[in-house]
Amino acid sequence: VQLVESGGGLVQPGGSQRLSCVASGFTFSNYQMSWYRQAPGKGREWVARITSAGVTTDYSNSVKGRFTISRDNAKNTVYLQMKSLKPEDTAVYYCYARIRASDYWGQGTQVTVSS
Repeated sequence: VQLVESGGGLVQPGGSQRLSCVASGFTFSNYQMSWYRQAPGKGREWVARITSAGVTTDYSNSVKGRFTISRDNAKNTVYLQMKSLKPEDTAVYYCYARIRASDYWGQGTQVTVSS
């Protein structure tokens, strides 16, 4: 199993960014996918999840209304569209999947919101 995130970078407050996570090594369309983040000096925080077919999504209160999770099962990719970014969104963002009772994480992609 491999999860590879991309799309991070430096963005100004109020700006937008889209993260991608390409999955391999398992049947992507069978599994729920999630995004987490970890800010400097803090624990890892759940951000959003999407069911296997993409029908249902759920968000943490801190990002609800600003972030959108989506997936393309034909491309084995899950996305996180972020808008109205705030400095407190600065973190390393991780893609996550739980497959057959095992946890899998990507390497993370840094998002820095700063002017």
